Amino acid sequence: MPSGPIKNKLNRNNDKGCFGINTMNQKLKITNETKVGILTIVTIFILIIGYNFLKGNDIFSNEDTYYAKYDRVNGLSVSKPVLINGFPIGRVAKLALLPNGQILAQFKIHHGYKIPQNTIARLENTDLLGGKAIVFILGNNNLFAKNGDTLNTNVQKNVIEQVEPIQQKAAQIISRLDSVLASVNSVINPEFQRNFDRSFASIAKILQTLEGTSKKVDEIVGNQSVKIGNIFGNVESVSLNLKNNNDKISSIITNLNQVSNDISKANLSQTLTQTGKTIAELQLLLNKINTNQGSLGLLVNDKQLYTNLTHASDNLDKLMIDLKTNPKRYINFSIFGGSGSKKTKNSIK
Repeated sequence: MPSGPIKNKLNRNNDKGCFGINTMNQKLKITNETKVGILTIVTIFILIIGYNFLKGNDIFSNEDTYYAKYDRVNGLSVSKPVLINGFPIGRVAKLALLPNGQILAQFKIHHGYKIPQNTIARLENTDLLGGKAIVFILGNNNLFAKNGDTLNTNVQKNVIEQVEPIQQKAAQIISRLDSVLASVNSVINPEFQRNFDRSFASIAKILQTLEGTSKKVDEIVGNQSVKIGNIFGNVESVSLNLKNNNDKISSIITNLNQVSNDISKANLSQTLTQTGKTIAELQLLLNKINTNQGSLGLLVNDKQLYTNLTHASDNLDKLMIDLKTNPKRYINFSIFGGSGSKKTKNSIK
């Protein structure tokens, strides 16, 4: 057992130890409450950041604001991307309906991108399911839009609007096809089908005839192969002769060319003019002959003169015949003269 002073000292030490433990416990309780508070604050902060992130808002970035007005947005919503050539440069931050019925869209664009003033903010479809996005079609202006400016807009037609003209044309084509089919049905009757079958039968007969003709031609060619060979040989001989006489043929062509040149150089117009005058004079002469003008006209057209000439010719013919038959009646001469000369005179008289 310890003595009194030692025991009192131990008791004082035990009291100090218990007080230190209690003080440490109080400190631990304050630290846990602080941690819970800090954790709560951090959680709320993370929730706020996460909510804004899901909405597409980046509270830590420096962004420029632009606006655009659309007549319709076709399903565009906040946080949809803003693209340039498929690259995201910002997002749709806000959509508001204006009193005139237009929709005012607010864009948040990452700071540092220069947007020309004539840039078009085009509303386009990103997929076949109807996803939307804003596509900036950059202009060529050297002046750039400032923070808060309103951009030009354009809206791409959706799939239904793009297909609608095709649908209308398809409806027109279908109606025309319907009318054509109706006409075909009215034409294709049993009589037409019978005539159609007859036509095919006739075509089949024609093909058979052509086949038989081709066979006969083949036989003829086979039988006359020797003659055909001779013909080709003659043709080859002719071509060889032409080749051998090429110089002569060339000279003949040259002569013909020279003749044609001489003819072309000749004064054909003057010759033709003189020929025309001669023909005209000859025509005038024939007209005079036909109209009994001149001796030749009377000779040709006077019937009495023709008759007299005919009689004279007949008498002359009779005279010549009588002269041949009785020459002494017309010619009588004597070598010695005398009575003979008298008879001749009498005969002449």
